[in-house]
Amino acid sequence: MFRRAVLHILLSSFLFLSLLSLSDCHVPPARTMSHGARPMPNKVSNIAAEVAGYTGVAKQIIDLAVFGVAQNRSYRRLADFTDTVGNRVSGSHNLDRAIKYMYSAMTKDGLDVHLEPVKIPHWVRGKESAEMIVPRAKNLAILGLGSSVGTPPDGIQAEVLVVKSFEELKQRASDAEGKIVVFNQPFVSYGETVAYREYGASEAAKVGAVATLIRSITPLSINSPHTGWQDYQEGVKQIPTACITIEDAELMWRIAQRGQKIVVKLTMGARTLPDVDSFNTVAEIKGWQHPEQVVLLSGHLDSWDVGQGAMDDGGGAMISWEALSLIKDLGLRPRRTLRTVLWTAEEQGGIGAQQYYNFHKGNLSNFDLIMESDMGTFRQWLCSSPALTQQKRSWRKWLNYWPPLIQPNWRGAQKGRISHCG
Repeated sequence: MFRRAVLHILLSSFLFLSLLSLSDCHVPPARTMSHGARPMPNKVSNIAAEVAGYTGVAKQIIDLAVFGVAQNRSYRRLADFTDTVGNRVSGSHNLDRAIKYMYSAMTKDGLDVHLEPVKIPHWVRGKESAEMIVPRAKNLAILGLGSSVGTPPDGIQAEVLVVKSFEELKQRASDAEGKIVVFNQPFVSYGETVAYREYGASEAAKVGAVATLIRSITPLSINSPHTGWQDYQEGVKQIPTACITIEDAELMWRIAQRGQKIVVKLTMGARTLPDVDSFNTVAEIKGWQHPEQVVLLSGHLDSWDVGQGAMDDGGGAMISWEALSLIKDLGLRPRRTLRTVLWTAEEQGGIGAQQYYNFHKGNLSNFDLIMESDMGTFRQWLCSSPALTQQKRSWRKWLNYWPPLIQPNWRGAQKGRISHCG
């Protein structure tokens, strides 16, 4: 865990410095340090040469994180945070506690910290269960999906229709009326397959289904269902929806392929309460020359309610904090402001980030880079950017100054996508 976490910290910190070499880092007079670079015009052709002068600064960051007093610090912070607060679902008291915890901790770390208000959804899972009644009795492990409506108190008992795709559902629309639709879609990739979790309920409701059970969006399972957010389509009846395990989805598929009738009873106490007040948590190191210009690194504080939220996204939040800590501990002063934002209500569709954008959109030209760590604090494996060819060459040169252990692959992103590393 430490090694993987520190790799992401190092990459994040070095990327901070690299892009702040567009930004440049300044060492205060009290701590003079020669980095071998003179200020240059901020042109693409000069960026790589300028960045090369920060090799020594990058080494100091790496040494502090790997061998110095910061060794294992992000892991200790993550362990204390998750042990103390636990899960942090949107709208919950625990999310409030998490925000207060991080505000206090980052303030004590010597960072400039403030909170920005956000209105967020408040969905409550309630008690839930599912059981296959026919052709034999079997309890089904389920997790209701965020924003799902509940069933009547006595549940819904209905025959099951098992399909493997939206297309198959359309072809068998006449068979779906009054049934619970089970989606047993194959896992292709998270980005592609998650559509079944997000839109499965509404697609099934259009053809008269009374509920949906969706194969968890994962390639692996040990009888472990996954949760996540789902979206009802406007004007379509809202029906209960939950994820089931790969094993149970495959079981019902096999039974259906034999022509046997399947009956399931589903009970869900899910409900949506009024929106509540929350906050994005913002910490920063002010730039000494261009404080109005920002490089932003982020993770999200909220999590789902069925785990500790350590990797999704406690780890991302901690390394986003740690990147600032490393620069602060070394006494480095960036030209531009380094800002960490810990989003609220990300799992509900990026609510905190959207409201942050709405609040700051009049100042977008002053944001040089925005990153979020939300794919696990593991080894970097990919960088992508829609940047122009010359800018891509500069990115590649920046990568040469990163430690060999965190050298990611490079590819161009689709037009219009935000640059990212993950």
